[in-house]
Amino acid sequence: MALINSVVSWLMKKRYHQIELFMKYPHEVQGEWFKKLINTAKDTEWGKKYDYQSINTYEEYRNRVPLNDYDSIKGDIELLMKGKQNILWPTDIRLFAKSAGTTSDKSKFIPVSQESMEECHFKGGKDMLSLYYTNYPDTSMFDGRGLAMGGSHRISEINNEEYYVGDLSALIIQKLPYWVEFIRVPKLKLALMGEWEEKIEKMSHATIPRNVTSLSGVPSWTLLLLNRVLEITGKDNILEVWPNLEVFFHGGVTFGPYRQQFEKLIPSVKMKYMDNYNASEGFFGIQEREDVEDLLLMLDYGIFYEFIPVSELSKDPVKAIPLAEVQTGVNYAMVITTNAGLWRYMIGDTVKFTSTDPFRIKITGRTKSFINAFGEELIVDNADKALEIATTKCKAVISDYTAAPVYFAGKENAAHEWLIEFSKEPENLEFFIETFDNALKSLNSDYEAKRYHDMILRKPIVRKMPQKTFYKWMKKRGKLGGQNKVPRLANERRYVDDILKMIE
Repeated sequence: MALINSVVSWLMKKRYHQIELFMKYPHEVQGEWFKKLINTAKDTEWGKKYDYQSINTYEEYRNRVPLNDYDSIKGDIELLMKGKQNILWPTDIRLFAKSAGTTSDKSKFIPVSQESMEECHFKGGKDMLSLYYTNYPDTSMFDGRGLAMGGSHRISEINNEEYYVGDLSALIIQKLPYWVEFIRVPKLKLALMGEWEEKIEKMSHATIPRNVTSLSGVPSWTLLLLNRVLEITGKDNILEVWPNLEVFFHGGVTFGPYRQQFEKLIPSVKMKYMDNYNASEGFFGIQEREDVEDLLLMLDYGIFYEFIPVSELSKDPVKAIPLAEVQTGVNYAMVITTNAGLWRYMIGDTVKFTSTDPFRIKITGRTKSFINAFGEELIVDNADKALEIATTKCKAVISDYTAAPVYFAGKENAAHEWLIEFSKEPENLEFFIETFDNALKSLNSDYEAKRYHDMILRKPIVRKMPQKTFYKWMKKRGKLGGQNKVPRLANERRYVDDILKMIE
């Protein structure tokens, strides 16, 4: 392990200098990738359709190639999954990341090329380690094992070739270099198991005796594993099981609502938490500073970025802007062009820039994950921050939540209904609601205006959910584990009504 530690440390230092380069020359790096992507795909069906060979500027690209979402390229992806190639990207694509999303029950299958796996997802993982090592050069993380919470996949054979379909995390684990097995737990076969409850049980038993120094995964599912480890061992906290644990690399959902639970399970001021933004469509951002939760936008991963102000999404035509024109504090829908053949693709996420030198972002939600039934424009970022304020003041801890509007009924005004599962309930629920409501008002002026004298919105309705409500609901929907996430906000009541019906 000492030799591996030395080699890895050397690689981490070398890569950091390349990161500094794109931080210093962001527009030049993005311009180079734009040209490379267009030129590489000029002979694909997509490239011929839009005559990529004659595209020389971003303006030509923006004017000629339409904005796309999953539905607009679904037919091409289905052809790829049947074995036809050279449609969106010139090299063969045999990996498809199954994306559950947070606003739709319908699965999406995102193509993952060899280039995007190596130049984007693998590179992002290495950069996450590089930035961590840069911040903490005395780390002992590489002396132990990394516990990765991955999903599952299935393999199908088309024309004597293997095609993989599954969670992105599972595809990454499947394709990692063989030497990674020496520093990762559990073993590959166990890590890729599909039956989630059995997987948690076996992973717990398999990892308890190991020297685990790092964790990586989605917070909600990682908590499930940690709690099971404590149940099996009878220990009071995770450091009694893994005394050398020093960092949790997390992503998938906002960490704020989960922080208290992790700090309770891992009671150490030395424990580090590092966020990343790795979606099925690409690896986009990494938290490179411990004291600030925004993410460095990674610009040399084979991705060309565009952005659309959320306030202009309803306009026709919708106009995107390049990275050079973004401003801080504006809520943008992100548009990507990638080395997996996603062209001007709207991924459905919204971000705000906190800095343009270098370019840093924070994820604010989804283009379809919000409540705006009465003009309040409440986004996930507002909800997460307000809940964090309320739980801190009320000394409560939240496991999960979702919310939806309650519409006008007779003489009763509208409201927002919040289904919250507490792992530690507030002593006074009414005070919690008041604190939460005031926090939302302070974070969102539109919400505050609608709450004025209860004229449109009355105070939030908060319903305490029984323990494991969201786990049982996700299980019922076949959404356990992997990158599946509890929908936070919805502009209609489908999820909330389904959960309430389940617990009746």
